[in-house]
Amino acid sequence: MFPSPSRASPEHELASSNNLCYSSGVIYDFHTHSSLSDGDLSPLELMHRAVKSGYRAIAVTDHVGIGQLERFIAEITKDCVLAEKYWDIVAIPGVELTHLPASAISDAAKYARETGVRIVAVHGETIVEPVEQGTNKAAVQSPYVDILAHPGLITIEEATLAKRNGVFIEISARKGHSLTNGHVASIARATGASLLLGSDAHTSEDLLSTGLAIAILQGAGLAEGEIDEALQTNPATLLAKSGKF
Repeated sequence: MFPSPSRASPEHELASSNNLCYSSGVIYDFHTHSSLSDGDLSPLELMHRAVKSGYRAIAVTDHVGIGQLERFIAEITKDCVLAEKYWDIVAIPGVELTHLPASAISDAAKYARETGVRIVAVHGETIVEPVEQGTNKAAVQSPYVDILAHPGLITIEEATLAKRNGVFIEISARKGHSLTNGHVASIARATGASLLLGSDAHTSEDLLSTGLAIAILQGAGLAEGEIDEALQTNPATLLAKSGKF
């Protein structure tokens, strides 16, 4: 049986992870925010809270346009290096390209790579924000984008492009963005696109537990094997792509 959904203590999480049906039981989260954008915690405190929550890997992906990108990555990268030196966690400097003109996304993602970003996420066409139409398609067509976050009513065409270009599609744990998780899962299944679960954490309370992660994916309609892929296989692939494993 899967554990019940809860944001439990780290000690409880470690105990409950022994009963997981997927083989790892650890948490990989590639979508989080610090106080550099709209999160509550400094990048380093966010990473430390993740360690205490049983995370194996975390990407700090603050909202950016072009103007803040170099400064954000310089600061986050230093904290990631420090976190990995002293704590048992893979800490990855990333960005979430947010509310850019769709036609500028690929160039911005390329620029992000050139500044040292290891994971590039794009703020997708969630149904709860006025994201520019065409953002999803621009993201999944770009060779520099890793993750299309909360893609809303993603289309078959967009998901097919994501699969072809190796872009992961996110199942979101965040209120509002998560309203279309079932649709996203269905479209990914139909096209063979790869899914990841992202917390989109802005506070320590938003960080995932293993039980909650599984419950969110079950709620999106994923079967046990698909949950294993989203929580373990696909994160391992992304970590290898980022140069971390």
